[in-house]
Amino acid sequence: MASDSENVNFILISNEPKWSNGFCECGVNKCTCCITCCFPCITHGQIAETLDEGKSSCCWQGCLYFLLMGVSGHWVLYWMYRNKLRAKFGLPVEPCGDCCIHFCCESCALCQEHAELKHRGLDPSKGWVGQPNAPPQFPPLMYR
Repeated sequence: MASDSENVNFILISNEPKWSNGFCECGVNKCTCCITCCFPCITHGQIAETLDEGKSSCCWQGCLYFLLMGVSGHWVLYWMYRNKLRAKFGLPVEPCGDCCIHFCCESCALCQEHAELKHRGLDPSKGWVGQPNAPPQFPPLMYR
């Protein structure tokens, strides 16, 4: 006769963090997809401002992108911020290395990063407004 411990089936649950969207799922948010395809400097600026927690501005990062685009070096900037995003949330290197992803298809990579931040409660299109679970800030009471 079998004991209860022999009839137990084990289910392994992975606690390993994963990307919320796949690499080629850029069309999930059509607005972000269109902006990224036409003006990738805007999407990059939004992502950079959010990852830098407001220490750099969307405008500054967008201008830096535009300057680097003139010498075909803008993918290096993207690579640095994708690496920063992965380190911050412990995300895996998928589907290949960060440098390769941005060099081959920067629009898909930017859309994936934008969606990841949004999934984690940080909406890059709104700019840096603080941590997502920080208590709301109320204005001081007015006295006469």
